Amino acid sequence: MTSETIKVLNERVSVRSFTDAPLSDDTVDEILRAAFRAPTSSNIQSYSVIVVRDQATKEKIATIAGGQKHVVQCPVFLAFCADLTRIEYALKKNGHDLDNNNLEMGLVSSVDAALVGMSAYLAADSLGVKGVMIGAVRNDALATAQALGLPHRVYCVFGLCLGFAESVPGQKPRMHYDAVVHREQYNSNKTVQRVTDYDEVLAAHYRSQAKVTADDSWTHEVATKFSVRPREVLREALRQRGFDFS
Repeated sequence: MTSETIKVLNERVSVRSFTDAPLSDDTVDEILRAAFRAPTSSNIQSYSVIVVRDQATKEKIATIAGGQKHVVQCPVFLAFCADLTRIEYALKKNGHDLDNNNLEMGLVSSVDAALVGMSAYLAADSLGVKGVMIGAVRNDALATAQALGLPHRVYCVFGLCLGFAESVPGQKPRMHYDAVVHREQYNSNKTVQRVTDYDEVLAAHYRSQAKVTADDSWTHEVATKFSVRPREVLREALRQRGFDFS
């Protein structure tokens, strides 16, 4: 069995090179309206999206994101934000407040934003509009909030560059299906072999694109990137934004 949706997912790649072709407001609006039908916990809809076209703003975000030039090059950058402002209004209206919000509130709003973001990505892709997710907006959550004019109780979870592809890269292989799918209960016995297999497959993929990589490509890359704690200041930055992840 198959469908157009499955086809879009199976052919998905991250695109970082865009043409100069404009992306109309009508197209962006259609993408987002469809995305807002994504599931949302208890119907709280705890997300907002900032549509960014201004070059100066995109340059600020690109700098925060480590100099990713596609953030500047893309015609439209979408910032998907966890947003507790409307929940806070509902609570205050009924004699409560969000001052003692806990981990669950931050998780729920972040998941809500992620579901909408992926739905927008797929809606765009189904129209021939390509893109790439930008998690590096969290490198400096406070600077990103300032660049986007975000109020208290709002933070940018990730961004999405959108546009028409100038070039489409080869599809990166994923880990073997059996490595991530378990039947009835988690089976740890197959993990080591499947990860070893993936090291070889990913190394072959990178070398086919003339990229230098270690033989144990995936494990080496992951160990190098995450042997130190990433974004150590993020929890404090989100606390200042009104999200308690402690």
